[in-house]
Amino acid sequence: MRKTGTFEWQNFWRSRPIQDDTVLYESFAGNGMLCNPEAIFRGLRSDPGFAHLKHVWVLSDPERYRSTMDRFAHDGSVTFVRRHSAAYFRALATSKYLINNATFPWEFCKREGQVYLNTWHGTPLKTMGYDSPEGGRGATNVVRNFLMADFLLSSGPFMTQRMYQDGFRLTNLFRGRIVTEGFPRVDEQFLTDLESAGLRQRLRDSGLAVGETDRLVLFVPTWRGTSFHAPTNDVALLGEQVRAVRAGLPKGHQVLLKVHQQVYGFALEHPDLADILVPNEIPTNQVLGLTDVLVTDYSSAFFDFLATGRPIIFFTPDPGRFGERGIYLDAEQLPGPTARTVPELIRLIRAVGTHETPDPEVTHREVYANARQRFAAGDDGSSAKRVIDVVFRGSARHDVAPLSPDGRESIVIYLGGLRSNGITASALNLLANIDHDRFDVTAFYAEPDDLERRHNEARIDPRVRVFPRVGGIIPSKKDRWNRRRLQTIGVDAPRLDLDSMRAVFGQEWRRCFGEARFDHVIDYSGYASYWAFLLLQAPARSRSIWLHSDLRSDQMREVDGHRPHEANLRAVFSMYPAFDHLVSVSPALCRMNATNLSDVVAKEKHTWARNSINVEQILRLGRGVDAVDHGRPPPVVLPDTLSEAMSALAQRYGIEGLVAEVERLQIVDRFARRHSGAFTFVTVGRLSPEKNDDRLIEAFDLVRQEHPLARLVIVGGGPMLDELKTRVDRLGLSEVVTIAGQQANPYAIMAQCDCFVLSSDYEGHPMVFLEARVLGLPIVSTDFPSINGALPEGAGLVVSRDTQALAAGMRSALAGEVPTKPFDAAAYNAEVIAEFYSAIGARS
Repeated sequence: MRKTGTFEWQNFWRSRPIQDDTVLYESFAGNGMLCNPEAIFRGLRSDPGFAHLKHVWVLSDPERYRSTMDRFAHDGSVTFVRRHSAAYFRALATSKYLINNATFPWEFCKREGQVYLNTWHGTPLKTMGYDSPEGGRGATNVVRNFLMADFLLSSGPFMTQRMYQDGFRLTNLFRGRIVTEGFPRVDEQFLTDLESAGLRQRLRDSGLAVGETDRLVLFVPTWRGTSFHAPTNDVALLGEQVRAVRAGLPKGHQVLLKVHQQVYGFALEHPDLADILVPNEIPTNQVLGLTDVLVTDYSSAFFDFLATGRPIIFFTPDPGRFGERGIYLDAEQLPGPTARTVPELIRLIRAVGTHETPDPEVTHREVYANARQRFAAGDDGSSAKRVIDVVFRGSARHDVAPLSPDGRESIVIYLGGLRSNGITASALNLLANIDHDRFDVTAFYAEPDDLERRHNEARIDPRVRVFPRVGGIIPSKKDRWNRRRLQTIGVDAPRLDLDSMRAVFGQEWRRCFGEARFDHVIDYSGYASYWAFLLLQAPARSRSIWLHSDLRSDQMREVDGHRPHEANLRAVFSMYPAFDHLVSVSPALCRMNATNLSDVVAKEKHTWARNSINVEQILRLGRGVDAVDHGRPPPVVLPDTLSEAMSALAQRYGIEGLVAEVERLQIVDRFARRHSGAFTFVTVGRLSPEKNDDRLIEAFDLVRQEHPLARLVIVGGGPMLDELKTRVDRLGLSEVVTIAGQQANPYAIMAQCDCFVLSSDYEGHPMVFLEARVLGLPIVSTDFPSINGALPEGAGLVVSRDTQALAAGMRSALAGEVPTKPFDAAAYNAEVIAEFYSAIGARS
């Protein structure tokens, strides 16, 4: 289907009645009829009370699972749909019950009246979500699935805490309930003699030589970090290891391989594995029920296997590959011995049942018993019945409970586009300075798609729950027309179906955050009508929007004969009455916006909170240390040769980042050569008309004629960049003026300069003033309307907005006559963070 047609189809079926007798199942993104959903499916079909139900199974490739489909070819109650097909989205929109052991795709948004059970696919051993090295930035779709779920399965307190509370940070957001009654799939391990014989025959029918009395050794490896990108190498190696172990064991042993879902397709491409590879359609837990000895690396399958009471051996020939991601248990907590080599593994397997060291049943008896009680206490063969009782009968007799909140107020803050500008800088500082013991903070933003924004995303304080939006609104044709009018004219647009737009954006909010509720919703960007309207649909105690500048002047600002913000800010202004707080970034700017926007919203809604500052980061970056401490590799120590140095940089930054880093180093080198022994003025900011850097260049030209050692560096990007370069060349200043462009770390340049200068016509509360004061730079600035709140008396020199006055101010700097004032950054931050709490209406 084409994209537009797909959206129309999804919207149509979302408007149709929910089918109360239909259950939709999906396992591992459609990779078979497997895991907990399959166990619940079998439990429902065996219960006469649910004979009326219809069952829909999702498959990624029906042809691959033809044998599964053939088993139900004559059963009218069971149907199959291909994932991402039209039939799939119809079933997803209209089925009463939704059961998944992973995640539904980004298009999914649970409807009112649907019941969503997310069973997950195992107790976590490897770190999950925000605990992983990626820091949760790739876990958004998992989190939003969890937040839409009515029920989440847990194997016990360990999983609830490690995965749901800590790993995916659901505390204070998840409004469903945790069902702690064991994993239904583990029920399949409790095989009768008849079931065991039948399963052995099924394995033989698949080409595996499994005798009636063979002792079965099963390899169950996890997927190995980055091996998703090249899993065939792992599969080939595993095959060699399995054959080596088989050759080293006495007659009566059989060794089989059950690979992870993600690599099964690649395993099929190795015909030499045919006699050891367990077919994907045979559930892992059934095979575990036959298994006498489990061999695994860090697969969570060992948690399930604990219910059997049989020995586990951890085979980790390359433990470093897993250490990069991290695991939740120490080696001494693992319920079995560890082997590093195949001979060592063979020795341990041969020792099983001998009752002598190194028999795992002897060496690890106590730790095994503790692990079984801790991780598998609910796995008794009847878990599916209890889960069905909870989800389908509404029973409260079992272990079902919500996650307890921790008492913090919750904040979701939309950061804007994460471009390198003052808004992003002030947002990142705010996130670092908020009291995270008092507030549970979520950062919401569009998923970054370029190096600059990914760099800024990586600078978000690690205590913040990052939440990049995946996917987007799924609009009908009518919705698209309405949205264009909403984003350019506002809520008062003629013929705008406002109720329809509230429904569409309300659905989008639920698609992103499910049933989560926040105390405070903040639009920190303040410039995008789309996001402002989306945030207004959030259920919250208070909604605030930030005003970073004189917004009326911004609306009327012209660039190349156009007003880029006129229509969009008109739409934003129309939404102001729906916000509880309009927060300017200084008292002076608050008074200005309240006056200039008095025709839009009552003055009483206006308040202020000044920008905070990250002193430690500025000083660190001023020394040239990398901006990102978390989620990034350590600083590169460059080798002696150029080729080795380039290779090291490419490994760290990637090709795109390498180019940017080389350009930055060239600029810094050129800056250092030009400015050695000179008195250097610096300005930092977006190169846009209101900054009036033309005036700064003209003033500098006057100063330089009198002071040949004067230099100027302009840091920033924007629409005026090329024009300013042309201006510098035309005045013959290219040897004394450096236009450095956008810099990820402007502080390293600022720290080498002698005076900060700003030539703006208007500003809000310039972050760069605070940054310059932290670095100890004298400040010369033009007299824009909000200057009194931005630059305290005695902290710099303020001059008129004309070329001669600015040149005179720069001469004062050369003469050492610009006043400076000690900056107590800690006291300042304490004041402005208190202003922030007050501005959003936080509890005192």
